[in-house]
This record gives sequence, structure tokens and C-alpha cells, in this order.
Amino acid sequence: MTYSWIAASAFGLEGAIAGELRRLGLSDVKAENGSVRFSGSLLDGYRCNLSLRFSDRVYLLLAEGACQSFEDLFQLVSSVPWENYTSGLEFFHLSAQCARSRLMSPRDCQSVSKKAILERLRARTGRRLFPETGAEFPVHVAVHSDTVRILLDTSGSSLSRRGYRTWNGEAPLRETLAAALVEFSPWRPGQPLCDPCCGTGTLLIEAALRQAHMAPGLRRTFSMESFSFFPRAEAAALKADLEGACLPDRITGIFGSDRDPEAIDLANRHLLQAGLKGRIPLRVLPLQDLTVPETNGVFLCNPPYGERLGDQASCRDLYRDLGLLHHRHPSWSLCAISSDPSFEKAFGRRADKKRRLYNGRLECQLYTFMGQRLR
Repeated sequence: MTYSWIAASAFGLEGAIAGELRRLGLSDVKAENGSVRFSGSLLDGYRCNLSLRFSDRVYLLLAEGACQSFEDLFQLVSSVPWENYTSGLEFFHLSAQCARSRLMSPRDCQSVSKKAILERLRARTGRRLFPETGAEFPVHVAVHSDTVRILLDTSGSSLSRRGYRTWNGEAPLRETLAAALVEFSPWRPGQPLCDPCCGTGTLLIEAALRQAHMAPGLRRTFSMESFSFFPRAEAAALKADLEGACLPDRITGIFGSDRDPEAIDLANRHLLQAGLKGRIPLRVLPLQDLTVPETNGVFLCNPPYGERLGDQASCRDLYRDLGLLHHRHPSWSLCAISSDPSFEKAFGRRADKKRRLYNGRLECQLYTFMGQRLR
């Protein structure tokens, strides 16, 4: 059976997610603001949870329609065949988000939606009581401009939570954004890649997962695995196939450094939890002292942004040091994400490419300074 799906996206990553979905062989892929639609089976939805590198969450779209009143919402939710999706024991966890709509109360949307679900189940199953003692069944009501989507969250916790990072450094970078920075950089597997401000190692790990063809969700679970209609046998076979496709021995040329010994210690712990122990060399080293013998590589980093006024001077000194690092390695390209509009001035030259992205709610630019490739 073919279903409609929604892959949630941070601003600026919709096109990248659409590309991933097409490479996975999904159909009817259409990028929208903040999400990407596609069609596929339940097994396709599970594959997306396991494999998507840039999406925050994968939803099963159960219903969509115009709603200008709570009665309209009640009828829309009631139109969903809930009896086909639940055993009657699940704990119905309702969430709602409202924007630019007449229905502006998330709490009321949750209440009306849950009432509609239970009344539909009573009418179709003949049961009166639903103890909700089973697994969580996360239903999300998305209201925007009087259009409502009834969504079933098949991911659970955000897909950015790969399962390998349990400690955060001073300026953590979400795994999904880190994967996007790897994608948008000039680096391709086979080239050297160095993060000179690696912190707890997220950028390096995401690059290594890509190089080794390791699906990012292999080390975690998803809410859909507890659904009564989840195809368990087929899903187990799919996961085994993805695990068998991993090629960790292909991870070469990826390394990093940071001046903070505690950050390097955390990065090594994350490498262990990602199954990458010993595959990415790390060292404690100030940026000013970093010199690498390799050529035609890419420096990729997420330096501090200097959001606090007292930090701006030190951050701009760091940006200057990145410019000097690039000058010392003319065949290397350098990519850095920052919210500081004076980044290029401190770096010492204009970027060859800029791309607007969001780190959480913070508007940033990904600056790319191309190297002069040696033959």
C-alpha cells in the first residue's frame, strides 16, 4: 500500500532532502517550505528514518484539509480510519502547532483532535474504554493558514539524535545540520577533510558515516517500530541489509584538531559510540600551529560565532587565524559557518560562495573559500 509522507526540514535544507529521497527511489517528491512530500510504503518510511541525513523527522500524512473552526477540525480528524492504525491500547500523545490561522490554540486543537480519535474508535470498534497503557502513539496536528495536516510521527525523537552523541561541547552542532555542511562543502569522499575546530567531532563523524555508506539511524530506535501495523519482519531484513552495506574500512583522510583537551576527549567518546573508534585521528592543537602535509583537501568547521558582545573580539581573531590557515594551504578549500556578518572581513577575503542556513533559530552563512587545486 502506498502512503503519503512528510519529511520535516530546517529552512534551507528542503532541496537536499528532496535529493536524498529521489536517490532512495521514492516517488512524488515535492519540496515545500519546511518540509518535503513524497509517496511510499510503510517500509519506505522506515528506510527514510534509517537513512535520511538532513531531515528532522518523518511523518505519515493521515489527512489534510481546510479548517476554519474546531468543528471542521473534528470532522477532519474523524475522517481518519484510526481503527486501522491502532490496537486500542496505545497512549495517544497529541501535539499541535498553529500559525496564521483562526485556530490559534494548540491546547484546544489537541483536545478536539483526541476527542475525535476516541469517538471514531468507539463507533468503529464498539469498545467504550481505551486504557492507553501501551506504547506511545504520537499524533501531530499542524495548522497553517487555515490548512490542517494530521500527522503520525514515525520517528519519535528528532532524527538529529543519531545515538552516538551523549555529551555536548560549548557550541553543539545538530547532526542534521552537520551532515548538510558536509554535503554543501566541496569535499567528496576520497579527499582529505580536516576540522581545525572540531569540538566534540560531529562534523567529522557525519563525513565518516557518509564515506562508509553507514545509514545514520542504524544505532537508534523509532516510534513506528512499536506501531501495531509496523511490518517487523520486512523492516528487520531492511536494517540488516543496510548494516551489511557499511564499509568502515573506506574511512580515510578524515581528521581533526582542537585547542581544548576536554573537547577532544568528548569527540573520542562519540567516535567510540558511533562505531568509529580509531578511524579518525584527533589531536589537541591550537589553530595557529596547524599545518597538514596533504594537498587538495577541505577544511570544514563550525567556529564560535561571538554572540555575546565580550566574545566578538576573540572570535574575530579566530576568523583571522582561519584565513591564515587557508593561506598556508593554498590547494585546500575552507568552509565555515557563522552568524557574524563581519566574518569575511576578519578572514581577510570575500568568500567564493555563500549559502544561508539556520543553526537552530540563528541565521547563518556557510562561507566557502576555494583552494587552487594541485595536479
